[in-house]
Amino acid sequence: MNAEPTNSPSPSGWLETHLGEVCDPPQYGFTTKADASGQGLRFLRTTDITKDPFDWSSVPFCHEQPSDPGKYRLADGDIVVSRAGSIGVSHLVRNPPEAVFASYLIRFRPLSGVQSDFVGYYLQSRRYWRAIHVSASGIALQNVNAKKLARVPFPLSPLPEQHRIVEAIEAHFSRLDAAVAALKRVQANLKRYRASVLKAACEGRLVPTEAELARKEGRDYEPASKLLVHILEERREKWEGRRRFKEAARPEKGLPEVSEGWVWATIEQLAAPGQNSITDGPFGSNLKTAHYTDQGPRVIRLQNVGDGEFVDERAHISHERFEQLAKHQIHGGDLVLATLGTDLPRACQIPEGIGKAIVKADCIRFKPALAGTAAVYLLRALIAHPTRQRTKHRIHGVGRPRLKLGEIKSIAVPIPPLSEMTRIVYEQDRLLAVVSSVEAAVAANLKRAERLRQAILKRAFEGRLVPTEHELAQAEGRTFESAEQLLARIKASQPEPKKTTRKPRKKPAKKKANANLFEEQQH
Repeated sequence: MNAEPTNSPSPSGWLETHLGEVCDPPQYGFTTKADASGQGLRFLRTTDITKDPFDWSSVPFCHEQPSDPGKYRLADGDIVVSRAGSIGVSHLVRNPPEAVFASYLIRFRPLSGVQSDFVGYYLQSRRYWRAIHVSASGIALQNVNAKKLARVPFPLSPLPEQHRIVEAIEAHFSRLDAAVAALKRVQANLKRYRASVLKAACEGRLVPTEAELARKEGRDYEPASKLLVHILEERREKWEGRRRFKEAARPEKGLPEVSEGWVWATIEQLAAPGQNSITDGPFGSNLKTAHYTDQGPRVIRLQNVGDGEFVDERAHISHERFEQLAKHQIHGGDLVLATLGTDLPRACQIPEGIGKAIVKADCIRFKPALAGTAAVYLLRALIAHPTRQRTKHRIHGVGRPRLKLGEIKSIAVPIPPLSEMTRIVYEQDRLLAVVSSVEAAVAANLKRAERLRQAILKRAFEGRLVPTEHELAQAEGRTFESAEQLLARIKASQPEPKKTTRKPRKKPAKKKANANLFEEQQH
């Protein structure tokens, strides 16, 4: 691998070298299984070093102990780099317990005279990642060996300068970390506030209730119970000739008391009259990944169902396949509920103008009897925290939490009078618009913090973050040890590698003798 060209020459006293030149020979890790409930040596893996924050207490143990633990034992200042999966991800080991590292990690141990933090910070820089991902040597493949990682370019500075650079980076990063932590606290508070807006709305506490306004203004109002009766009567009238009318699932007993004028109703009760108003997508061989095309009618999948928002992740099928699956068609304004995943029930509303589209398996198409702002209220009531808490007992499956169609049909939500729904949605929109604006500002500042972090590393490894040792030496009228001299001194002090004597290879038997042996075996 050739060293990456830089925009400017290295500072005086620096040396453009490679990672392997400033470290002991790289070491592959130990091969065994992880044992979460074991004891003995911890077993550091790629999945552990990619967790944020890193925590030794979550690192499992070795299922089998290595016969030579010293060969793989981690020490303070070691650097492990992933060679497969998350290629190039590194971790600087600090005060480890008794631990070894897995075979998909490669250990680099900086030489005495090369500061581990200096190397560790460089392995976070964009220049390092460009060498990992863009190198013409093929290092961006799915698996990389120690030899290729050892050839990653590395800018070495004089030792005193390494210390000053590390101190400066840590000072800048400390301030950035404090700012990022504050921004993340704001993010968490905004998420809680958003949830509290939805919760207050479906508990009748966000706006004055229609009953309160009616009393204040001396007038009558239509309670939600009458609205529900109208929906259910229309459902019966449009039963489309089925021999036996099927009642919609009713709310379970023991639900909390609702505000005056409100009523509990299930998803099935609130579905639009007619067949297929609430149904799941096609399963099995009817719709597979192989049926997808580059263009055509849309397929609405789990990937499209955000938490109250439609995610525009595109998948298409042919018009012929769409016609075969037309009974699963979905339209703008309909709701889609995810049956699989976290935070169930999770739902979104299909945007208008989506064109021809169907839902896929693991999604529920729900056409509500109430349209416009009322449908928006229903969506937000479905994903509100109280609804999720009441639905927990319906969810099954530990590894893959799931809700069946029948379980979704029986989910109950509190329904206010129609005019109150409209006021609730308008107030939600007003408050959530403020939240979204602040969230966008926080997200922009978090990205800016990451850019600043990379800018600090860039200046550090270009010799522009602190005064160079060459500049200080000139100002103070003294000499200094350059990086080239430093590396030469370090290598001169290293013990010479032990010479290994190879056993002479046995000469292969002559072809003629082999032929005679074959003939003897045949006879």
